[in-house]
Amino acid sequence: MQTLDQIRCQLSQGQFEFSWHAFKHAVERDTSDQEIIQAATNVRIIEDYPEDKYAPSCLLLGLTDAGRPLHIQVSFIESELVRIITLYEPDEADWIDFSQRR
Repeated sequence: MQTLDQIRCQLSQGQFEFSWHAFKHAVERDTSDQEIIQAATNVRIIEDYPEDKYAPSCLLLGLTDAGRPLHIQVSFIESELVRIITLYEPDEADWIDFSQRR
């Protein structure tokens, strides 16, 4: 399984792929690859899903250079590309500091 540092490195180098769900969300919410790369430099794990349906995963929080918060759920499976399971801008009404569910 990958470590957070490995995932951070791959994301920041653009070495990621989208699930269909994540791709759909990225298009709908106008989230660019560049924003993901920017957010990758400061991502941290805010939720861990060791028993996720297909493989262990986690929810990351990172900020773009413009300060846009992004939640990026990724798989911990080691691969040439990090698998982004879902991707969205968290709603302030649902999150405290974008990192803790209300």
